[in-house]
Amino acid sequence: MSERKIHIFCGSGTGKTSAALGKGIREASAGKSVIVIQFLKEKNNETTADYFKRLEPEFRLFRFEKFPEDYESLTEKEREDECRNIKNGLNFARKVLVTAECDVLILDEILGLTDRGIVTVDELRTLIDSVGENTELYLTGTSRCEELWPYVDEVTEMTNPMLHTSGQENH
Repeated sequence: MSERKIHIFCGSGTGKTSAALGKGIREASAGKSVIVIQFLKEKNNETTADYFKRLEPEFRLFRFEKFPEDYESLTEKEREDECRNIKNGLNFARKVLVTAECDVLILDEILGLTDRGIVTVDELRTLIDSVGENTELYLTGTSRCEELWPYVDEVTEMTNPMLHTSGQENH
């Protein structure tokens, strides 16, 4: 029986990364191998990365960006360099999927790369097509990437209720 599963955690609300990492920890505790590749995460706070190092080899975390500042704060030249680093992360994700290097692959904040023009939805769909029979893939990010929804098993949209109006008018 195939255990192939693709899940998206998206939206403006909080908890997308926490939900995906929680799924990964649950799978690692069941004896599965987990690889997390984080994109667009500031390197200023390494506490999380240090914690996950203690979970190796079952749970491995990778970050390919080199600059400590967030992407929007970088100069144009630095953004070009960072885009190459991000593309290296994407190529690593492809390799992991093609070689079935892990049971669970979490691509954290990868959906946000589409909003910035770094990665296309077609590239993400190609990644989804690479998922083998016994692999689970989790994609997270603020972008909804609805074009991907027909190709995934589950979509969980996190919203911030404070951003939505109740529809009631004051008279």
